Amino acid sequence: MRQVRTPAEAAAAAERRRQIAPGGQAGVDEALIERQVRTFYGRVREHAVLGPVFAAHVEDWEEHLAKLCDFWSSVLLMTARFKGSPMAAHARAGEIEMAHFPLWLDLWRTTARDVCPPQAAQLFIARAEMIGRSLQMGLAMHRERSAPDAGAVSG
Repeated sequence: MRQVRTPAEAAAAAERRRQIAPGGQAGVDEALIERQVRTFYGRVREHAVLGPVFAAHVEDWEEHLAKLCDFWSSVLLMTARFKGSPMAAHARAGEIEMAHFPLWLDLWRTTARDVCPPQAAQLFIARAEMIGRSLQMGLAMHRERSAPDAGAVSG
């Protein structure tokens, strides 16, 4: 059974996570995450190819940006604030094509280099590339399972 922590114990645990989190070691903090996320998605919204894809799926941009800040905080600072399934969300967004991933990653890389100190930019980029590969593989598998069986005989 899990013990209830005092506020001091919770703060100490959060500080320990911050010290071992990859983002904390690279100078990433919540303000930098928010700046990266907001700058990047501002650019996405203006992008000729990516903008319409996101516009079709995001109704409340402030809510979406808050969720993405929680996601990146969980990834880089180990805050565990993000609750959700990126794979399921991307699988539901049927308009996402494999050709969108390189565009997204190129824009993410450029934004990270523009917004972040070098060590933090490299961490943002490395994690995004890893997540992108994982999403691409997951979406490919999802679509393969969802596609009609090409070898099925209809009768």
